[in-house]
Amino acid sequence: MRRVQLKIEDIAFGGKGVARESGKAVFVPFTIDGESVSAEIVREKKKFAEAEVLEVLQPSPHRVAPECPYFGRCGGCSYQHIDYEHQLAIKWRQARDVLQRIGKLKNVPMRPIISSAASYAYRNRITVHVEERVIGFFRRDSHRLIDVERCPIAMDAVNEELTKLRASRPREGHYTLRADSAALRIFAQANDVVATALRDLVTGLIPGDQQLLIDAYCGAGFFAKTLREKFARVIGIDWDRFAIQEAERDATDKETYIAGDVDLILADLQAGAIGSTAPAFPIAGGHTTFIADPPAIGLSETTRRAIIDMAPKTFIYVSCNPATLARDLQKFMTGFTIESVTPLDMFPQTAEVEVVVHLQAQTK
Repeated sequence: MRRVQLKIEDIAFGGKGVARESGKAVFVPFTIDGESVSAEIVREKKKFAEAEVLEVLQPSPHRVAPECPYFGRCGGCSYQHIDYEHQLAIKWRQARDVLQRIGKLKNVPMRPIISSAASYAYRNRITVHVEERVIGFFRRDSHRLIDVERCPIAMDAVNEELTKLRASRPREGHYTLRADSAALRIFAQANDVVATALRDLVTGLIPGDQQLLIDAYCGAGFFAKTLREKFARVIGIDWDRFAIQEAERDATDKETYIAGDVDLILADLQAGAIGSTAPAFPIAGGHTTFIADPPAIGLSETTRRAIIDMAPKTFIYVSCNPATLARDLQKFMTGFTIESVTPLDMFPQTAEVEVVVHLQAQTK
C-alpha cells in the first residue's frame, strides 16, 4: 500500500470519485469532483486502482455532514457527504455519459432530472438482515452486517417497525419492513412521491390516438391502471403471479393480465394465440404503445427483437440500470428515434438513478 495525493476529476456511476495517477484511473469513494485528497492505494490492477481517503486536503463547496452515523460503514448510501442539488447534477451527468459511452448514442435529448421532495425519510420500506444477534444492513464491500438502530433515509413508520423488530429478538433471516404493514408482497416503488412523478411523466408521453397498450413487466398494474382510460385494450405481462392476481382484482373488460415469461408471452401475442373479451387490434402498428419496465438486467435479445418487429408507435423504456438501458437502446436505433431521456432520483443519498426514455418508431 502506498500514499498518494489525488485530484478528483469526476464521479463514476456507482458513486466513487475518479482521479488519475500516472495515467491510470483511481477510484476513491466518498469524494467529490474538484476535491484534492490524500489517499491510500488499497488495490492495484493493470488498468485501474482503488483507494481510500486519508484526508480531504481541499474540500468541495458541495461537501456536507452526513445525517447517518453509519454512513461510510453501511453499504446502502454513497452520497450523504454531498449536498442534494449536486447529487442531482451528478446523477444527470452519469445517466447521459453512460448512454453516450456504452450505447454510443450522440446528442442524447436529456431532460432535467426529477428530484425527490424529501432527500431523507423517503423510503416506504427497507429490508434488514438478522445474523448472530446483529440486526441491520451489510457493511460496505462486505457480507458482514452492521447493527442499525435507525435508518435516516427510511420513513418514520418504517423505523418504528425496525424498533419493534429489534425488541422482538427475531430469528436469523431477512425482514422487509414497510410503512404500510398491510402492503402486499409484490414489487412497488420505494419512494411514493417520485413514483407518482414517474407515473405522471409516462402518462404525459402517451399520444391521444393510441388503441392498444402492452405493459411488459407490469407488476400489479402501476402504469396500466392509470393509463387504461386512454386505450381500448390493455395487456399487462409479468412473471410474478401474485402481482398479476392483484392486477386482475379490479380489471375491466378491456384489460388482460398474463403471468409468465415476457419473451414467450410476446411471441404468443404476435402469433395471435392470446384472446380476450376486449376489442382486438393488430399488435403491430401506429396505434400501439409499448411500456417496458424490466429488472436491472434489462431486456433479453428475444424481447428486443419482438419490440423491433412490433414497431409500436410509442415505446417507453423505464430503467433502474443505465448501463443495461444503454446496451438495449443501441439495438433499437435502427427502428426507433429517441424523443427524450428523463432521469429521476428515486433514491436520494444512494448512487441509484431511474431513467425514462421515450422512443418513437421510425416511419418506413
